[in-house]
Amino acid sequence: MWRFFAIGGLCRLRKHGSNRLRLAGKLKYFCDSSVIYKLAGHEGCDTARVNDHGLSYFDDYLLGTTYECGSVSIDQASIVAFAKEFDPQPFHVDPAAAAAGPYGGLIASGWHTAALVMRLLVENYLAAESSLGSAGLDELRWPHPVRPGDTLRVQATVVESRRSVSKPDRGIVKTAVEATNSDGATVMRATAINFMLVRPDPGRVT
Repeated sequence: MWRFFAIGGLCRLRKHGSNRLRLAGKLKYFCDSSVIYKLAGHEGCDTARVNDHGLSYFDDYLLGTTYECGSVSIDQASIVAFAKEFDPQPFHVDPAAAAAGPYGGLIASGWHTAALVMRLLVENYLAAESSLGSAGLDELRWPHPVRPGDTLRVQATVVESRRSVSKPDRGIVKTAVEATNSDGATVMRATAINFMLVRPDPGRVT
């Protein structure tokens, strides 16, 4: 079980398949080689309970399948709070300067967008039972800015799935991740590379 810890109020998260909005808080993050978990105000969340797609092991990630991973809304306060700590460029932290800048207003840091997308992937796509982390992201892009009031929708599509030759107890899943705003514009895309345990053979004696 992965444990999450958080304080305060940053953005609203909507779990896949639910209309209930939860207020997330001021930030703390748990990081490993691939993940930034933004925490949603309670301790001891078990992500195995929130994956709605029946994804438990490598074997369940079917090539070509697209999974809806929910949505998240973002406001000006959360954009400024994140950027002040992690990416303090004027168009992320100063509404007046941003209005006169190249984007015509305040926009979220791309790393903020990535953190929000990661949270939805953890809740609705990555299997807590078998996820072993990631080798990283390929072709990370933020083609359209994220602005206050945007609601982002995340999809994950399996584009490659293969067993590991050197470690047969696991497989490698490549996922095309896309986040779009309410107007349908793509605000983030990337290819994620994840290691997942293969489903145990119940007849195998260990």
